[in-house]
Amino acid sequence: MSCGKKRACIKTCMKFTKMHGTGNDYIYVNTFEEKASDPASLARELSVRRYGVGADGLILIEPPGEVDADCRMAMYNADGSRAQMCGNGLRCVAKYAVDHGIVTGPSIRVATDVGVKTCRVTATGSCGAELIENDMGAPQLERSALPLVDDGTSDPTQPAIQLPIEVGGHTFRITGVSMGNPHVVLRLDEPTDERGDDPSVVLGNLKNLDLETWGPQFEHHRWFPTRVNTEFIEIRSRDELDFRVWERGSGETLSCGTGACAAVVAAVLNGWCDSQVRVHLRGGDLTVRWERPQLDDPGPVFLTGPAVEVYRGEW
Repeated sequence: MSCGKKRACIKTCMKFTKMHGTGNDYIYVNTFEEKASDPASLARELSVRRYGVGADGLILIEPPGEVDADCRMAMYNADGSRAQMCGNGLRCVAKYAVDHGIVTGPSIRVATDVGVKTCRVTATGSCGAELIENDMGAPQLERSALPLVDDGTSDPTQPAIQLPIEVGGHTFRITGVSMGNPHVVLRLDEPTDERGDDPSVVLGNLKNLDLETWGPQFEHHRWFPTRVNTEFIEIRSRDELDFRVWERGSGETLSCGTGACAAVVAAVLNGWCDSQVRVHLRGGDLTVRWERPQLDDPGPVFLTGPAVEVYRGEW
C-alpha cells in the first residue's frame, strides 16, 4: 500500500506486514527497524476495513529490552485499547521472528504484558514457518484474576464455574478463565436447570446467534470492570467443540487463541471435554492441550495452529 509520493515516503512511510492466525488478522510493525508513534491512534486508523489496511488490531514487534527474550509483543485492539495477550497474534510474532531472522532456531521467547511466552515452530513450508505451538502458561481461575466482581460477597480467590449471571433480562451460566486476559465461557447447547434460562432458546445456536446484540452486553457488564471477552460454545464430542467469540475492543473476530484456550479449560472444568480438544472457529481450527487439568496448581495450556503472512506494505 503506497502513498504515491515517493520522495515524501523516504521519511514518512512506515512498513508493515499483514498476518493472520485462523482469520484473526493483525497489522504487524517491526520496531527493530520502524518507528510507530502513538500506536493507539495508529491502531484505530489502520484497523478500519475499507478505509484503512483493515484488521482486528495492531501488534508491534519490539526489542525485548532488559527481559530475557528474543523480542516483545505490544498489542492494540482495533479501538486503540491495549490488550495483554493474543494467542493467534503470538504465533504470528513467532513466525515473523523466524522468517525475518530475529531468531535462528525453532524456539522463540516472546515478552508480553503477562510474561515471557515460549513458542515452537512445528512445521515449515515454502512460505516459512507454518504451524506453531505456544506455551500459554497456566490458566488463572480466581475471580480476582479476571477481575469478576459479582454480588460483592463472593470470595475473590474462588473460581467462577457455572456462575449465574443476568444479562438482557435473562439468567445464563458462565465460567470465568484468565489466560492473561479475561474470558467468560457460555455453553449454548447445555440443558438448563432451575438456575437459569435455556441459552439455546434465548440466544439460539452458534449459526444464528446475534453477537452484535449480545456480545456488548457481556463485554460491558457491571461485573467486569475492565470488560471481558466472551466465548459462546457448543460441544461436539469429548475432543471437539464449536466456538464464536466477542472480543473486548474488537467485536466479533474469526478466531481468538486465548479464547480457544479458555473455552477448553472451561469445558474440562465442567466435565464436557477431555484435556486435548480441537476447537472449530469461524476462521479455522486450533488444537488446545491442557497439562495437569485441575483447580489446584493447574498446569500450562498449549495452543497449536497456523500463522500466515498475507502481504507487506507501506503506510
